[in-house]
Amino acid sequence: MRRALALAASPGVPLHPNPRVGCVLLADDGTVVGEGFHHGAGTPHAEVEALRVAGERARGATAIVTLEPCNHTGRTGPCAQALIAAGVRRVVIAQRDPNPLASGGMETLLEAGLEVEAGLLTDEAEEVNRAWTFAHRNGRPFVTWKFATTLDGRSAASDGSSRWVSSLPARRDTHLLRGLCDTMMVGTGTVEADDPQLTVRDDDDRPLANQPLRVVMGDRDLPAERRIFDDAAPTVHLRTHDPVEALRTLYADHDRHHVFLEGGPTLAAAFLKAGVVDEVVAYVAPLLLGSGRSAVGRLGIRSIDKALRLEITDTTVVGEGTDANVRLLLRPTRKES
Repeated sequence: MRRALALAASPGVPLHPNPRVGCVLLADDGTVVGEGFHHGAGTPHAEVEALRVAGERARGATAIVTLEPCNHTGRTGPCAQALIAAGVRRVVIAQRDPNPLASGGMETLLEAGLEVEAGLLTDEAEEVNRAWTFAHRNGRPFVTWKFATTLDGRSAASDGSSRWVSSLPARRDTHLLRGLCDTMMVGTGTVEADDPQLTVRDDDDRPLANQPLRVVMGDRDLPAERRIFDDAAPTVHLRTHDPVEALRTLYADHDRHHVFLEGGPTLAAAFLKAGVVDEVVAYVAPLLLGSGRSAVGRLGIRSIDKALRLEITDTTVVGEGTDANVRLLLRPTRKES
């Protein structure tokens, strides 16, 4: 199973819209007769690729697969039926499929007389597809809120200047994180004030070929010439102030699994108050301003015992010397919704 997980996480495999899956086929004597992984939407699934490698050796073999074989016909046929047709005797599954459109493969295999076990290295398998799994279980995308701040919690100086709060290495690091998500979101206020293009760019400031969906949240009309509406990437304007409604729309209507929240303090506060921030990435600069815009808006918290508490899961220094930021990776100390 660890080999199957390594295959699933092969470099270059897209994180979305499909889950990453690995499969290993074993003969009765433990010999590997085939292995494969899903390369992305529209390509053969991991089980099908492993069966192709194995050929006739798949008959009587054990399939070790990181995700329950699919039970539906999409761009490809159902993997559960492919395993049955190939004569596989036993299937060991790490994670049950949380997607109701594709689940049920385990029951199909059992009905066909195959031996089936599930639950081996489940946590590790879920981590391979963290956002995808979360989205299907919760009916909304996983939300990462990113912001840059000075040591005293300011995201911009009192004159509005803010670009220099985060260092160049931190901004480059942000683009790497953006590229892991399928959606980037800001509010109408940020579009009006900063006119961001909201694209993923390389170290030479060139847009990458595959861009996340750009989302603007808010009711107000915006000028068509704003850069977020250019042809560099698709854009959706969600005319709502309700974070829960916005996320459900992105999941149900746009098949989105991971939102990278980059709006200003007002939008951040709305998501925090709604309890739909699942991860926080904070770039802390070794600067003091004493005044200026806060990193987050009013949360309605008046007492320290009501503070929204975060657990630090990782700390990394990005850059060197005066051009360094500390990147904190945090998660709210609450149960997932």
